[in-house]
Amino acid sequence: MSTSTNGQFKGDIQLQNHHQQLLKLPARRLNHKLLRFGNLCLEYPPICHYLAVSKLLIIVIMPSIVATNVKKGQCIKYQGELGLVLGLEHRTPGKGNALIAATIRSFQTGKTKTIRFASSDKVEVVETDRQKLEFSYADPEGYHFMDPNTYDTVTFDAKLVGDAKDYLTDAMLVEVLFIEESPVSLDLPATVELEVTESSEGIKGDTANNPTKPATLETGLVVQVPLFVKPGDRLKIATADGSYSGRA
Repeated sequence: MSTSTNGQFKGDIQLQNHHQQLLKLPARRLNHKLLRFGNLCLEYPPICHYLAVSKLLIIVIMPSIVATNVKKGQCIKYQGELGLVLGLEHRTPGKGNALIAATIRSFQTGKTKTIRFASSDKVEVVETDRQKLEFSYADPEGYHFMDPNTYDTVTFDAKLVGDAKDYLTDAMLVEVLFIEESPVSLDLPATVELEVTESSEGIKGDTANNPTKPATLETGLVVQVPLFVKPGDRLKIATADGSYSGRA
């Protein structure tokens, strides 16, 4: 890395500290995975982002990536919306270029749809932050979560929490996805343990076709369960569809 006589880096990317001193990095360093500033070494992904390091604000401008490099779990901007990539399918038609079918959940609408990209299309990837938060309680103001490391409380509105409310119990850890410091989605564990608060007795002698009955759980969620389940039982419930997975 070359420097000028006054200690400033040469190049196109600018760094600015709290004293408004401008530093520059050589543009060729964009092809590397690491940026080095003296004994400070930072790794960056191929996306646009801002990293706050001590008293130095680092602004890294990266181009969009080609569609073939998009990965499941990334957040992308498409058709004016932001969405989470849930799945990818690479298709090669008999004629023409290869296509990538991306299943995307919109943060604005919550709906899932499939977007098709040509293999050479450029896709804008958005920087995200994922945090593990602990559910505390809910009230008319919203759903309150605590950062177990800092003990800070974060409140989410009912729209963001959505159907996840049916699985939240005291001190449950959930993963929250943030974009530009704003929460956009909440991910639950694959299964949760919930207690049965109400369930009628099964009809004796009814053993045909794996009969079930409704049971109300501690969160208010109603699920279909086997006839032997009774109030006080703790059950494993799949959060993907709210189905009974067995006794806890």
